[in-house]
Amino acid sequence: MAGFLLEPTMFTCDDEVVRLGRGLIDRTLPKAEWTHEAHFAATLWLLCHRPIAEIARDLPGYIRTYNESVGGENTDTAGYHETITQASIRAANAFLAKNRACALYATCNALMASALGRSDWPLAYWSRERLFSIEARRAWLEPDLLPLPF
Repeated sequence: MAGFLLEPTMFTCDDEVVRLGRGLIDRTLPKAEWTHEAHFAATLWLLCHRPIAEIARDLPGYIRTYNESVGGENTDTAGYHETITQASIRAANAFLAKNRACALYATCNALMASALGRSDWPLAYWSRERLFSIEARRAWLEPDLLPLPF
């Protein structure tokens, strides 16, 4: 999307964020609502209630199971992506640490208004070839362009 940035979906209350997180875990979220914003909102919600190590371990299973529940597949070319998920958890955790005093929905809005709000944000740290490789989809791969700042 060179030269064109869509306005991120903005949340108006914490209940909207909670609904996304719970909808992921219990697989009731409509597929059309599983957006870039929803990924980060669910992650921030989880980070408010669980240790990061637990989320890094459990979120992959939640996403894989959710994908399958809405008819998606987790393959070498589609569905769950380990490197992007783990990088997003780290990014969300760092962002949340700086915004703990805010309401959760306000933190989600601020994150979406930041560089992380762009779905291509990992390409500042990984080359396209490395990030979209089968290896990166299956397992964590360190960035090859710049180290993550968080």
